[in-house]
Amino acid sequence: MRIAQLRLQLRDLGAKPCHEDRLLRGWSQVCSYDRSGSPAETFFPLALRNKLPAIEADLSALARLRSEHPSAEGVARLLLELRDGQMVESVLLPRGGLCISTQVGCAVGCVFCMSGRDGLLRQLGSAEIVAQVVLARRRRKVDKVVFMGMGEPAHNLDNVLEAIQLLGTQGNIGHKNLVFSTVGDLRVFERLPRETVKPALALSLHSTDAALRARLLPHAPQIPVAELVDRAEAYARATNYPVQYQWTLLEGINDSDAELERIARLLAGKYAIMNFIPFNDVDGLPYRRPSAERAAYMVHTLKQHGILAKLRDSAGQEIEGACGQLRARAVKT
Repeated sequence: MRIAQLRLQLRDLGAKPCHEDRLLRGWSQVCSYDRSGSPAETFFPLALRNKLPAIEADLSALARLRSEHPSAEGVARLLLELRDGQMVESVLLPRGGLCISTQVGCAVGCVFCMSGRDGLLRQLGSAEIVAQVVLARRRRKVDKVVFMGMGEPAHNLDNVLEAIQLLGTQGNIGHKNLVFSTVGDLRVFERLPRETVKPALALSLHSTDAALRARLLPHAPQIPVAELVDRAEAYARATNYPVQYQWTLLEGINDSDAELERIARLLAGKYAIMNFIPFNDVDGLPYRRPSAERAAYMVHTLKQHGILAKLRDSAGQEIEGACGQLRARAVKT
């Protein structure tokens, strides 16, 4: 379901924009439909009031909790079942964060990720994307949402941007706390600057070497890394949010001194944060994370070059819960 379809359904029931806003605000924030004191029974048109139980049931059915897998403090991986039986994952993160999925599967085929092992199965509708936030908010406070779960958001751009629009308005999430992650797609740099709600941008690099990046991300657009960084920098300066560059650390593959030198040159003077994410072990894949000492050295080296770098925890390491693994195990059973 798309949010636009829901809006049409509400209008067919006599809803005006103020009614749409109140219902969507109540749903996305998991609160009463109305904070002004007047109950829904008197505020909404009669046809909509009569239909509310069915609408609420439809919204609740968009995503249901299949299983929960607690990890480190403040982290839990959630396996969610959609109305058609397909499954996606979201992750409760520390300090009110939530990582959500935008597709069932993924077409990019990153060699170190389980999400795309079966390719792209289907897109999520914008309401299904928001439903993940609603489900998480029923469990705890969520005031930051990152679109970094299963799927490539750029391949489902209309639905993702529609969800972002709702979350950044009725959903009461600060625009810089909505983080759009992509491997790099020119449509992202064309569309995001035109949106009313402009999310922060995360760009998955994983290598500065074009040939290596093409091997690691076989179906990502073959755009030169320098061009991606230039486009991301223009967006960062326009929105005043730094770009978050994502880099999954793979021992002996993209953790070399040569990569460090190229990163330092590429990001010199840029409004950027480099996030190093140690690889999360996946059964059947040959990759390993570098030592903690090596990862710390990479962060330290970039900081010496004046580049803000951080070592990010790969949530779910101790439960073999890398992105896509929970779904893969559930599908096999």
